[in-house]
Amino acid sequence: MIKTIIVEDDPMVREINEKFLKKIDGFTLYDSVNSIEKAKDVILNGKPDLILLDVFFPQGKGIDLLKWIRVKNIKCDAILITADRNTETVEEAFRYGAVDYLVKPFMFSRFKEALIQFKSRKSSFENVYSMEQEIIDKYTIKEKKHVIEYDENIGDIKGFNQYTYEKVVVGISDMKDNSFTSEQIAKNIGVSRITARRYLDYLEKVKKLVVEMEYGKVGRPKNKYRIK
Repeated sequence: MIKTIIVEDDPMVREINEKFLKKIDGFTLYDSVNSIEKAKDVILNGKPDLILLDVFFPQGKGIDLLKWIRVKNIKCDAILITADRNTETVEEAFRYGAVDYLVKPFMFSRFKEALIQFKSRKSSFENVYSMEQEIIDKYTIKEKKHVIEYDENIGDIKGFNQYTYEKVVVGISDMKDNSFTSEQIAKNIGVSRITARRYLDYLEKVKKLVVEMEYGKVGRPKNKYRIK
């Protein structure tokens, strides 16, 4: 089992991360703390394999904990889970050894992907003394996926909400190259079909999606969307 600790000062987010972690086989929650100082004690005493780490804390930043881990030469990996999209923060996180970076809000599927990728890599390294290039490439070169860049100011448009918009975009990214309907996105992210349709039509209007008509044997044709 991969011993994991969660370092997050928001109790609601911490609880969500704990519930998500319990759904994934091969991981066990060793401890869940709300500050960097508490995390240091847990890391020294518990020697976890993985940290799910936020960036913003009242008494410091999660990146500082990552730096401390490297200075102490502690064998522990970290996945950043944060609302911080600042380019310098992302670069610094990877510079100090973060294995992944999840931007809030995110879907469970993305959380699961990060942990499964980590578990797969870790298991591949066990009891192996020499690595072939093709094995290394498997964990360093990822398949390119279609993504939609966020519009940062969509909340300024009447009838639109930035948080809902970001949920829709994450839901679309989960569809990868497959076409999808507004009903599918609505179900996946927990909004009404009408709400999902409004945001999808907006994305089609700004040329980030294309819409196709799917004709069935009976009834009206369905709008199916896909990433342009």
